[in-house]
Amino acid sequence: MRDHFYLVLAGGVGAAKFLDGLSNVISQEEFKVLINTGDDIDLFGLKICPDIDIITYTLANVVDREKGWGYFNETFNCLSILKKYYQFKWFNLGDKDLATHIFRTDLLKKGFTKAEVTSLISKKLGIRAHLIPMCNEDVQTIVNIGSESMHFEEYYIKHNCEPEIKGIQFEGIREAKPVKNVLKYIREAKRIIISPSNPIVSIGTILQVKGIKETLRKVKKKVFAISPIIEGTTIKGPADKLMRYLGFEVSCVGVAKYYQDFIGHFVIDNRDCYLKSKIEELDIKAYCFDTIMENLDKKKKLAQFIIDINN
Repeated sequence: MRDHFYLVLAGGVGAAKFLDGLSNVISQEEFKVLINTGDDIDLFGLKICPDIDIITYTLANVVDREKGWGYFNETFNCLSILKKYYQFKWFNLGDKDLATHIFRTDLLKKGFTKAEVTSLISKKLGIRAHLIPMCNEDVQTIVNIGSESMHFEEYYIKHNCEPEIKGIQFEGIREAKPVKNVLKYIREAKRIIISPSNPIVSIGTILQVKGIKETLRKVKKKVFAISPIIEGTTIKGPADKLMRYLGFEVSCVGVAKYYQDFIGHFVIDNRDCYLKSKIEELDIKAYCFDTIMENLDKKKKLAQFIIDINN
């Protein structure tokens, strides 16, 4: 293990964009990524890990950058037949993507852990960063929209995050334990970076794994977070609906309050810089920067900015 490394807590698309920038300003060997698996879902008899896969494909430079997920130059021949058999319309899996899920499911059935499978897939795709699922146990994020409950992926994709959220449960979270050495990595990391992912169902799920939040509290002076909320709205996903459901203000200030007891530093977008003093009233150092990562240059600049901040 290198003498110093960065540890990134990550969800899906927003985290992948940040990691794309980070991997272009430091070497992949210099960072580890602790990834949300609360979105994992079983479909067609396969174990699908959306956030792990988005980050894996991004760092392997095989991701479809226009969509932000899946392989580039993808085909959907297998899915077209599966949909005839299953009468299942809302989840899209390309042929190359399906190969990953088949390989993962096969190894899991043979007794490999999710962490071991993630590491093996990373190596086969040439990734040098250490990718770590938040736990080996299965956790399912379930959203309630009134009379109906559904997996978060169904809410996200099929319903486009439109229905009002009435409840949320993380099934299996009580049994979830951090993967070996994760708490050690939190203690030893040069800097911990919480990516601009959904604070409730991406980062929040990781935080509920035994020992993770408590260990972060002990090292909060080196914990840096990036706000996923800009001018009171999300770039992507239902973070606003989830924060409102939990009673948090939908703003960078609301995110800072949600993270308050375990972060020491918070990066907000330039357009929210007028709120900087409100965040600093929470005993959190706040910084303003352009956080919209619409191209590689902006991803790199944001990553470099966070790496260069002096404690």
